[in-house]
Amino acid sequence: MSTVTTEALQNARIAVLGYGSQGRSHVLNLRDSGLDVVVGLRAGGPTAAKATADGFEVVSPEEAVKGADLVAVLTPDMVQPTLYTDVIAPNIKPGAALLFAHGFNVHFKTIVPRADIDVILVAPKGPGHLVRTEYEIGRGVPCLYAVFQDVSGSAVDKAKAYAAGLGGARALLIETDFKEETETDLFGEQAVLCGGASELVLKGFETLVEAGYRPEIAYYEVLHELKLIVDLLYQGGITKMLTYISETAQYGDYVSGPRIVDAATKERMKAVLTDIQDGTFAKNWTAEYKAGLPNYTKWKQADLDHPIEKVGAELRKKMTWLNEA
Repeated sequence: MSTVTTEALQNARIAVLGYGSQGRSHVLNLRDSGLDVVVGLRAGGPTAAKATADGFEVVSPEEAVKGADLVAVLTPDMVQPTLYTDVIAPNIKPGAALLFAHGFNVHFKTIVPRADIDVILVAPKGPGHLVRTEYEIGRGVPCLYAVFQDVSGSAVDKAKAYAAGLGGARALLIETDFKEETETDLFGEQAVLCGGASELVLKGFETLVEAGYRPEIAYYEVLHELKLIVDLLYQGGITKMLTYISETAQYGDYVSGPRIVDAATKERMKAVLTDIQDGTFAKNWTAEYKAGLPNYTKWKQADLDHPIEKVGAELRKKMTWLNEA
């Protein structure tokens, strides 16, 4: 059992800005850990109503920041710079802690924190609903933690205490820094988890359909069954996956996997990582957001309109178990 506790925040006022999936889970877990939490949200919005229904004190973001010993910023990355400039910087008190769940804006300097505050990071390695459900059954989701700025001399203790309040200390706390967390997180999303996986699925589907196979069959083979493999990887790594798939599938893995993802693929992954490391991705994403998301909107719609989505929507109607949870 971990000896890390919430003691460093026992007498602290914690303001959480944002009440999405992560925000709600953080606030519920922190409250259930006995910490004093206030939610800072704009009045009249759906998230404010939800937080109120959950029994929280909801005040304006400005009011929440003014009285806080720790301010947790759990809003989307692209709205954080304006939130910091307009709300946080004018109101956060000296010596307080500013906490992020992702280091993007601090690392790429779109937020330059005041010099008289602690700046820390706590990043649960799981989606919000898992952070909550694991806490409720007495476990926790592992958390990364980091310190960017330590004015009080107790920034590490605050970060660990916050992670403990989320339940992370029940599982595993891993120390990192803002640079490592940001760059590895972006790379994982782009090269493997989101960009890489979804493009692999789409290209596999297209290859089968263009070769004359039925779209429904292609859907099952390259998308639906992916969950079976991912679950095995998630539970026990490559070792468990190889244990549970057939020898035929294993042989195909060995002879064909390197033909699809080869040395050239790795070189392109390195190029993606370089764009992340040198700030190119952050610069382009910030510019895209400021321009009103024209390319983002176009690319997203293209994914939504892809034939695999139309086929999948019809097939999933027959999979009643998908909606039983």
